[in-house]
Amino acid sequence: MKTVIAVGLSLFSVAAWAQTAPACPTLPTNAGLTWEQRVDASFITCKATTDDGRQVLNVMLTARDPRISLERRLREEESTFSGEKMYWYRPNLGGQETLPAMASRRIAVVEYDDDRYAQVWINAASPEELGSLISLARQLDVHSAGAQLSAGN
Repeated sequence: MKTVIAVGLSLFSVAAWAQTAPACPTLPTNAGLTWEQRVDASFITCKATTDDGRQVLNVMLTARDPRISLERRLREEESTFSGEKMYWYRPNLGGQETLPAMASRRIAVVEYDDDRYAQVWINAASPEELGSLISLARQLDVHSAGAQLSAGN
């Protein structure tokens, strides 16, 4: 009976650790941002917020191809994300993508491992902040975070 209780408690502590272990990639210490994370078997969402609560960078990791159509006419900066070459795009918002408010917003989809995808959104308040966030996104490594995703979900 003691063995059953001990095994049960050790399984419970492993499950509790898995739920509290950070799933989002490490942010640089000087970023001034904190992650809000949500972990599921098939996806991980990481929302980077500023001290005043603005969400400026969102990363969704998934084992399922998001099949988001990114139009070449909306392509902007060439960059890298988690070591993979990619392009940033202005979001396609049904004709609103040319509005001044959209100038500092970007979206990208990156396949960073076999059947592992990252959808990344930037909601910058200015062109300067956009440049900073693109630079920050270049530093993120999602390989270890995405490894815990269930394939095929």
